[in-house]
Amino acid sequence: MAAPSMKERQDCWGARDAYWKCLDEHTEDASQCKKLRSSFESSCPQQWIKYFDKRRDYLKFKEKFEAGQFEPSQTTAKS
Repeated sequence: MAAPSMKERQDCWGARDAYWKCLDEHTEDASQCKKLRSSFESSCPQQWIKYFDKRRDYLKFKEKFEAGQFEPSQTTAKS
């Protein structure tokens, strides 16, 4: 598989950014972002999608942790 061209990378990042913005705006109902998720998946290589999904999860966790809003799970809190 050849590396994506600059245009393909920009399209991927744009689709990712639009999808993430939608998720930020619709935190309670991510189903409203299905079309943007499809666009994101069709614009990016599969490995990039996996990476970006993990990256978003990490960034959201870090944001909560730094704001003092992190709640450890019950099993973690007991040990």
